[in-house]
Amino acid sequence: MEVRKYPVGPVLALSPWNYPVILTARKIGGALAAGCSVIVKAAEETPAAVAAMVDGLQAELPPGVLQLVYGNPVEISETLIASPVIRKVSFTGSVGVGRTLARQCAEGFKRTTMELGGHAPVIVWADADLDRFVPMLVGHKFRNAGQACLAPTRFLVHKSIEREFCDRFVTEAQALKLGNGMNPAVQMGPMVNARRKAAMAPLVADALAHGAEMACGGAMGGLGHFHAPTVLRNVPPTARIMSEEPFGPLAPITGFNTLEEALVIANHNPYGLAAYLFTDSRRIANVVTEQLEVGAIAINNVMVSTPEAPFGGLKDSGIGSESGMEGMASFLETRTVHAAH
Repeated sequence: MEVRKYPVGPVLALSPWNYPVILTARKIGGALAAGCSVIVKAAEETPAAVAAMVDGLQAELPPGVLQLVYGNPVEISETLIASPVIRKVSFTGSVGVGRTLARQCAEGFKRTTMELGGHAPVIVWADADLDRFVPMLVGHKFRNAGQACLAPTRFLVHKSIEREFCDRFVTEAQALKLGNGMNPAVQMGPMVNARRKAAMAPLVADALAHGAEMACGGAMGGLGHFHAPTVLRNVPPTARIMSEEPFGPLAPITGFNTLEEALVIANHNPYGLAAYLFTDSRRIANVVTEQLEVGAIAINNVMVSTPEAPFGGLKDSGIGSESGMEGMASFLETRTVHAAH
């Protein structure tokens, strides 16, 4: 008996605007390594970076192995997914679009890898080193103005250190320098468009209506789609922001008394992409690792995605993995040979 692996066939790679190069490269790399050809549909908001990367790769590849297309996302995805040529679809984007694409792929029984939305909980235990971890969390939270599926989003802090954590977090957030992202001194640029900026206000208003406190931040006027780093204290689990991904520079902080309480809050939404834990306790780390419903956990750091490790979500956050051996395996099909001699 022999088990063989073969390329699944031509791949449609649909990549988002927020990290156009790295998220597209993960799809291209796994597909090419498995022996598949790729058609990339890059985001219309960020065309130049992906075009430059594809142009560089095409110089070293046989003609037609890697192709790039831009245009109406709905028209392109419907046309190419319906084509019998495409055998696998890899998508990074919203949960809603992911569901639509999955239904389209089901018609042709086409393989899918879906890396969808996230709403990453951060559990900060009572023994966490705030001097070390607060600056790390602020930097990671407001990177790309919070427009990242991996962004730490729900800060669950042990009540014994909640006030100190909040005060330190607010100080660090207010110190961030906003402005033109082309300026090396700037630490946070604008949001991608007016629609994304406008989406922040209802979440903030709802949190305040549920009893949360505005510690700092808020929408900004003037030119550009700027929104200040915003920190909300004492946010109850019933607030919309605790169950809806903000995809922006909003940081809700909630206190907890027991680990069981923190885990219930952390798992109480449909997302399961990434999570963060800060503690010196091996026991706490083991319990959280076993019980958090996510695809990746970072303990005492913010690294939840590396090229050599699989990355993917649970629940509404996706299907399958990218990167690592597991990511490459998703572009392969298996053939078992039973030969008599």
